[in-house]
Amino acid sequence: MQTVDSINFNDKRALIRVDFNVPFDKQFNITDDTRIRAALPTINKVLKDGGSVVLMSHLGRPLKKLKEDGSIDREKFTLKHIVKHLSNLLERDVIFADDCIDENSQTLSNNLKNGEVLLLENTRFHKGEEKGDEAFAAQLAHHGDVYINDAFGSAHRAHASTTIVAKHFTKENKCFGYLMAAEVANAQKVLNNATKPFTAILGGAKVSDKILIIENLLNLADNIIIGGGMAYTFIKALGFNVGNSLVEDDKIDLAIDILKRANDKGVKIVLPEDSIIADKFDNDANTQIVDNLNMKSGWMGLDIGHQSISIFEDVIKESKTILWNGPMGVFEMENFQNGTRAVAIAIAHATKEGAFSLVGGGDSVAAINKFHLADKVSYVSTGGGALLEFFEGKTLPGVTALL
Repeated sequence: MQTVDSINFNDKRALIRVDFNVPFDKQFNITDDTRIRAALPTINKVLKDGGSVVLMSHLGRPLKKLKEDGSIDREKFTLKHIVKHLSNLLERDVIFADDCIDENSQTLSNNLKNGEVLLLENTRFHKGEEKGDEAFAAQLAHHGDVYINDAFGSAHRAHASTTIVAKHFTKENKCFGYLMAAEVANAQKVLNNATKPFTAILGGAKVSDKILIIENLLNLADNIIIGGGMAYTFIKALGFNVGNSLVEDDKIDLAIDILKRANDKGVKIVLPEDSIIADKFDNDANTQIVDNLNMKSGWMGLDIGHQSISIFEDVIKESKTILWNGPMGVFEMENFQNGTRAVAIAIAHATKEGAFSLVGGGDSVAAINKFHLADKVSYVSTGGGALLEFFEGKTLPGVTALL
């Protein structure tokens, strides 16, 4: 793959697709700038070479959340709220265009001097973005001499700014940014070159969200640890009572099939053996630690118990490659975060002992950051849906567009 290191950007405008889809508080202060910081190395490479930068990104889904009068809520979804923070991070004033394809934005990009940075307004203010419209992509392409995609989090979307725009640049004038290249390289390392034993740790609420990744991992992993709400569908499939725990009854047969296929392939499915149960979905609920074989009616599992933690830790300790996608419980609530934290610590310890660990998916990343362990694992992915689709075996259009 061609990366930004393959190109000298002196006197060139680089049109960079970044992922600045960051969270804000009610006063429009950025509450997590991880995605912005992740794009800085690529931006600074272009500037250091003596080029200029035009940045484009989406923010939220403004056309899906229109105001009552049917208009776009521009104040809520504008990228203008990012300008000041980005200027501070880059240590230079960032110019802002209040549209991404109008005449003013084109004039601003045409007049950019080397060393200057222009941020275009939210690409999703235009219907052509999510539709992958050819004409809209062509208008975006006018903003650059070179196209760089550094937005892995959107690489699974065949949108105008992530995929279609690449058609307007020759192979020599389009490339992966540092973040995109690192994401693809680390994901491929796990998918294609995993050192054994390979353990995948899957959590979250629903089996239905992870069906394809589980099926693909049955051909790759030695162990698949399943925690979180999705575990109770498997436990119920084995014939046990799970009380009021989250269960997808329409996926019981699928869970049985997955367990059978795993056994046939010699893949070990590791399920929690005990749970912290609660009488309601609340941090202040009454709780008990019980064996998973027969939970109480009216109670629900919200975290894994001590016995499960010990079992999971033993498997992780013996692993040489680890993929973690999804929490073990409702870690956002302090009383139900212990299982997720224990797994995060175990992964960090295994990494220290030489294992390669990849953490991906919004909740897993939030957890690893919450417990201040992001620098203790091998790689933390910025791509939620993109990473999931990668491990489902799907082709990512934003990646193939650059090959």
